[in-house]
Amino acid sequence: MKILAISGSARKESTNTALLRTMKDIAPSDIELTVFDHINNLPVFSPDNEGEKTPTVVEDFIKSVSDADGIIISSPEYIRCIPGGLKNAIDWMVSRTEIIDIPIVLVHASSRGDDMLVSLRRVLSTVSSNFFEDLFLRISLIGKSPEKISEMLQTEKYKSQITPFLLKFVSEIQKCRNELE
Repeated sequence: MKILAISGSARKESTNTALLRTMKDIAPSDIELTVFDHINNLPVFSPDNEGEKTPTVVEDFIKSVSDADGIIISSPEYIRCIPGGLKNAIDWMVSRTEIIDIPIVLVHASSRGDDMLVSLRRVLSTVSSNFFEDLFLRISLIGKSPEKISEMLQTEKYKSQITPFLLKFVSEIQKCRNELE
C-alpha cells in the first residue's frame, strides 16, 4: 500500500515533518510511506501555469499524489489558519482530478491548532470524496527536536497509537477500492 505523507510545514526542524518521518520508520512492512517535506519548493498556484506550462516540481508532486493509494497530511497552524504553503499545494491538486477520490486523513503534532484543523477539514471534505475526518491521530510534540520526536515515537506507548492508525487507514483505503470495483 502506497501512502503519501504531506507535511504542511516549510520549516526544516518541523515537528509535523518529524512525526511523518517517524511514522514512515515504524510503519508495517506492507505500507510504503513516502514523506513529501518540501512544500516550500512549489511555486504559487496560477491557472496560467497549468497544462504545458506546469512547472516540473509541480508535475513531480502531482505524480506522487496520483501514485499514492492514500494521503496523510500533518500541518502546523499559522495565525489560526492553514499555512500558505499547504493551501498552495492543495490549490495545485484541486484543479486536477487526482485528489477527488483519494483517501485522505490527518495527523497533528500539537495539542493546539483546532481552528486550522476546522478549516483544513472543510477544504479536504470539499476536494476529496474520501476524506476520513473521524480517522485522526494527534500527538503533542510541541518544543521537541526531530531527534527527540523519533526517539519518543518509537516507544511502545506511541507505536501502539501509530500502527493501529495506519492499519485502520489501509483498511479504509481498501474499502474505497472495493467500492470502485
